[in-house]
Amino acid sequence: MLNQKHSLFVCTTCGGKWQDGKRVGESKGEQLLQQLQELAQDSELHNQFCIQGVECMSACSHSCVIAFAAEGKSTYLFGDLPIDSSASAVLECASQYYTKYDGLLPWSERPEPLKKGILAKIPPINKWTQSNNNCC
Repeated sequence: MLNQKHSLFVCTTCGGKWQDGKRVGESKGEQLLQQLQELAQDSELHNQFCIQGVECMSACSHSCVIAFAAEGKSTYLFGDLPIDSSASAVLECASQYYTKYDGLLPWSERPEPLKKGILAKIPPINKWTQSNNNCC
């Protein structure tokens, strides 16, 4: 599983300022994305994860929001991340996610900013469909 594609998604609309239905300036999500991309360049995560911004992850009341995803692993959605102190913790957690065969991130092992901010843990689709014979 370690050779498969891993993704770190960052909501780029999180923490944005809006005026007349248009975003004004750089959002906090965009700032977090830039921090993550810069920090990852100097680490082994650079080749392990695709770090990409996505528009609106529908967790607006919990900005800033990120997600870890990979085939065969649970997908995790985290929110309420402060942009000034969470980038290195996100990359540390991404490294944990990458090295675990099943991608499980126990609460006790996650960096502090990612202990409180979990919004969802979605089971891997291929494992769920294999164990559920009543599915389509």
